[in-house]
Amino acid sequence: MIQIRRLDSEQPDFWSQLERLLAWEGVADEQVHATVREILHNVRARGDAALLEYTRRFDGLEAESLAQLELPPARLVKALAAVGEAEREALELAAERIRRYHARQKQDSWRYTEDNGTVLGQQVTPLDRVGLYVPGGKAAYPSSVLMNAIPAKVAGVGEVIMVVPAPGGALNELVLAAAHIAGVDRVFTVGGAQAVAALAYGTETIPQVDKIVGPGNIYVAAAKALVFGQVGIDMIAGPSEILVICDGATDPEWIAMDLFSQAEHDEDAQAILVSPSAAFLDQVESAIGRLIGGMSRADIIRTSLSRRGALIRVAGLAQAVEVANFVAPEHLELSVADPEALLPDIRHAGAIFMGRHTPEALGDYCAGPNHVLPTSRTARFSSPLGVYDFQKRSSIIMCSPEGAGRLARTASVLARGEGLEAHARSAEYRLRDEDGGQ
Repeated sequence: MIQIRRLDSEQPDFWSQLERLLAWEGVADEQVHATVREILHNVRARGDAALLEYTRRFDGLEAESLAQLELPPARLVKALAAVGEAEREALELAAERIRRYHARQKQDSWRYTEDNGTVLGQQVTPLDRVGLYVPGGKAAYPSSVLMNAIPAKVAGVGEVIMVVPAPGGALNELVLAAAHIAGVDRVFTVGGAQAVAALAYGTETIPQVDKIVGPGNIYVAAAKALVFGQVGIDMIAGPSEILVICDGATDPEWIAMDLFSQAEHDEDAQAILVSPSAAFLDQVESAIGRLIGGMSRADIIRTSLSRRGALIRVAGLAQAVEVANFVAPEHLELSVADPEALLPDIRHAGAIFMGRHTPEALGDYCAGPNHVLPTSRTARFSSPLGVYDFQKRSSIIMCSPEGAGRLARTASVLARGEGLEAHARSAEYRLRDEDGGQ
């Protein structure tokens, strides 16, 4: 039997209990940071040689040069041909849906002209080169390859470089097939903090990138955090999360399995159900007990639900939304009769799944929106990965003589107020005299 926490909004300390439930301190400890700093330093100083040494040590891969660890494009084509027809069709359909959705996010440059002829605007350009980290070994996430690489390509990124560890030479064919479908340009079989270092600083063989995206273990996450500023990163992701709001009319087994879908990620994942119906919470808890025995990752699910899961009774759906906004979950399911009625009041969520027939799992793979989402309550101020993460914006300012004259007076006053004479005089040089001269 799973011991899953029960909370009730009528309890006087409900909100403090909820806050304690959400607390997660999964940041790397000092020993991890020390190890990662050493790896970053060595790769930055010694390039390919250090990368080869770490690859031998951690992945058991022997190579005389880093070029031997780069997979040729033909290897990705071979992987696509090797996977089963059902897997290939699933990858291609998911890729098409992801591409179509993200195409709508692409931003265009714009400008406007003021009455005096001054032109203002914004020029939007893609990043030149992006690095994509993909976990290897036991983990195999072809969906993450699609979700990270396709938005970059839609944005117009010139080169996407994928790094993926291959312990003992083992490679996942689905991951490589996904890389081909997504348009990844180069693939290196290196991983860990050393791969992040190579992408951030560049080596003799792996070029420096502008941004690093993709999931990884605690060493990869620590490395991404430490190189931020040298390059951009997508985010430092915490454990996976789901919060389900249910009015009590959805099949309890559906809801139980939706909770399982996130709890099975790892022991720190968080699955929460919120409902006005105590009887329904009982039904879901019973369904959890019935279904857990048949799950291949039952031990992980059991630990996750016991450690960080919760069944929460609230006074009504309005209070359920209040709880959801406080939690700011990565995934939010509105398993209610009229999800549209709740949507305007949802302010903080990574992705919102509306209705009884929209489980979070569809979003993980093939619905179209990105599954790289803010966790650990960061949905209060951040958004899903998208095309906009691979585009940057430059302001455009082109003053006409008349416009320069008008702006120069204002700039001069403000610059002198700040004690910056050169700023003021630079602006004043553009002032026109009464005859229209410069």
